[in-house]
Amino acid sequence: MIFAMVVIGGVTRLTESGLSIAEWRPLAGIVPPQGEAEWQRLFALYRQIPEYAVFNRGMSLAEFKGIFWWEYVHRLWGRLIGVVFALPFLYFLWRRRIPRRLVPHLVAMLGLGAAQGFVGWYMVESGLSQRTDVSQYRLTGHLALALAIYGYMLWTALTLLRPAAPPLPGRAAQRLRRRLLAATGVAGLAILAGGLVAGLDAGFIYNSFPLMGGRLVPADALSLEPAWINLFENPAAAQFVHRVLAVGLAALTAWLWLGGRAASLPARARGAVSLFAAMVFAQAGLGIATLLLAVPIPLAAAHQAGAVVLLTLALWAQHELRGAGRETAAGRA
Repeated sequence: MIFAMVVIGGVTRLTESGLSIAEWRPLAGIVPPQGEAEWQRLFALYRQIPEYAVFNRGMSLAEFKGIFWWEYVHRLWGRLIGVVFALPFLYFLWRRRIPRRLVPHLVAMLGLGAAQGFVGWYMVESGLSQRTDVSQYRLTGHLALALAIYGYMLWTALTLLRPAAPPLPGRAAQRLRRRLLAATGVAGLAILAGGLVAGLDAGFIYNSFPLMGGRLVPADALSLEPAWINLFENPAAAQFVHRVLAVGLAALTAWLWLGGRAASLPARARGAVSLFAAMVFAQAGLGIATLLLAVPIPLAAAHQAGAVVLLTLALWAQHELRGAGRETAAGRA
């Protein structure tokens, strides 16, 4: 459900639907608009924000409904995730069916999920008064928290399925795990940079690869002062950084895969590393295609889903290699 939530959120952004509901009603907002009067009230709220005045002036009610439903589904799905997690958790907690060591983790997950709702509204609120869209900082933070929750739950689930780390003796396994850690870190930075690209609409400029405006480094990459602010507020710089991280990840992954061939690994660990490597290159291909075709919604949504798949495989491979450097009992003897 969280995987789907990230994809729905990406489509909501791509369709410019995220500001269509200009109020936050955590409980009453579950019920969709009932009757013409309620639709007119919500449409009137939307007509008061800068996005409508600058980009959508003259929009009809039917057109408003088209963007409203994406944001409604996004918010409703978030509430459903809370229900699907909280009710079984409270039931099994009451029945004392949950191991004591697991309870703090489940409480933390529930708390992070609730916090994500507030962060989501904090993001939307940034686009309701002075801006015509949401803050790229808050958008990236919202994405980062979603992926952190997803990763936390995935790692916990993997540990429940395989609580004991199989020992993987040898320096080659240790080196491989270090390379995988580095690749996972770069992948995480690339995903966050992608959040900035989405927040700045930077995918709609320099729709060529590998050059940007005929240059490796675009001419306007440092057009803002001070220079460091370009990384976060200049669309050209944001796209350039995302590209550099993606290319760096591909090179690092090739090195990782070659190291995996030299290491003596169990079939599961070898398969996890190979799938991660394959997904890195598939994701790069999706990203290039999305850029060259000027961000078509289906392809861009697939690229965002690909980022979650990549994170999934990275964490799975990390989990399989967590015993690297540990000797077996026979080896110690």
